[in-house]
Amino acid sequence: MLRSLYISLLGPLLAGCGEPLNLLEQIKQDGVLYVATRNSATTYYEGPEGKTGFEYDLVSSFADELDVEVKFITPSNLADIISMVSRNEVHLAAAGLTITEPRQHWVRFTPPYQEITQQLVYRMGSKRPRTIKDLQGRHLEVVANSSHVDQLEDLQAAHPDLKWMENAELDSDELLNLVWEQIIDFSIADSNEVTLNQRFYPELRVAFDISEPQPLAWALPKSEDNSLYQAASDFVRRMKDSGELNTLIERYYGHLEKFNYVGTRTYLKHIQLRLPRYQPTFELAADKHELDWRLLAAIGYQESHWDPNARSPTGVRGIMMLTLPTAEYLGVKNRIDPAQSIQGGSTYIANLIDRLPEQIQEPDRTWFALAAYNVGLGHLEDARIITEIRGGNPDLWSDVKESLPLLSRRKWYQKTKHGYARGREPVHYVENIRSYYDILVWFSEQNDSVIAYPDLKETSKVLNLSFSPAL
Repeated sequence: MLRSLYISLLGPLLAGCGEPLNLLEQIKQDGVLYVATRNSATTYYEGPEGKTGFEYDLVSSFADELDVEVKFITPSNLADIISMVSRNEVHLAAAGLTITEPRQHWVRFTPPYQEITQQLVYRMGSKRPRTIKDLQGRHLEVVANSSHVDQLEDLQAAHPDLKWMENAELDSDELLNLVWEQIIDFSIADSNEVTLNQRFYPELRVAFDISEPQPLAWALPKSEDNSLYQAASDFVRRMKDSGELNTLIERYYGHLEKFNYVGTRTYLKHIQLRLPRYQPTFELAADKHELDWRLLAAIGYQESHWDPNARSPTGVRGIMMLTLPTAEYLGVKNRIDPAQSIQGGSTYIANLIDRLPEQIQEPDRTWFALAAYNVGLGHLEDARIITEIRGGNPDLWSDVKESLPLLSRRKWYQKTKHGYARGREPVHYVENIRSYYDILVWFSEQNDSVIAYPDLKETSKVLNLSFSPAL
């Protein structure tokens, strides 16, 4: 049924003059681009604000250029994606597909837009394999019909004893979860998938790379009609040349460069043991200012680790670490009162978001406001001016975060209105909050968006922690 539907949509139409439309003209006339993808953190998923993901954003930009809408189709397994493309059931596949020789027999690929490495993943605490030989007698499971299978088959020529299982039911994220739960010993995942999942499963570790760097690209049907293929290829090249592709990559991966096991593990513990006391207050403050409560909670964690008695050497205090002048300005009389601190901090961040120039769009607008929360609007504006002088876009966080550290260099800060600032701090501040926010979104959605107040001893058992009433 699905196949016949798409074949009818993709069949040749005749223009008024009797000449057939090419595929690109047909898509523009129909107003719909059909795209096969997969549900994963690196491609396409439902986020707090609706549909999102790297592939979702990239395809949406392409569709905007064509002035058409996108219909995303998510087949049940990876093999179906390649089949749908090769049988002309969709216009293209945007699914984080590695360009491999076997796949090129069935489809053709655009120029690559990203590069990954295939990695063997194990759980910390188990014996780390050093070579392929160390996999003997242990359980390696990978996604069926994936490029990981192709790579293992190549390795098997030199290592005949190499064995693995192919899973046609689970995707890479789910197999990584099985490794974390110690149900299987190993899996193979692309490096970008590993990076994203280590935030949620901090004990996951990379044993070693099993491939050289490999390109990711969109897949299109093989056809004598090159109109859509050429348009998609030109689009990818323009995204690269304009820097927009790097901006998109930074949006999804730029805050994940520094993985910290101890910090992530502590954060997960505090989500269970500390956050439930303050979640209702974060939710009330968020409702008042039309913000995501998880963003406010992430700010609070970065500031104080959700400790209402936190105090810095410079005198800022409370969960949201307000200075005395800021607290007085916001009407906060007691900075160590959690409700007053959270309400004050939420009012402050909402005010910063509103005060930014109108042309700065989300999500960059939020990242700019966070930077201003840390370093002040004046220094942020100085960094935006420096960004423009250096030929960057002052309205993009990916460009401005490269200029902020320059505020500590005499060559630059002596030219600014507000002078010297420790410009690296707001960059780390924003990137940390982005990571905390992503983890909290994932954690809350795993628990039906509600974090119930836990039994501390039971939670400690689940997390393999030593219980301490002081937590």
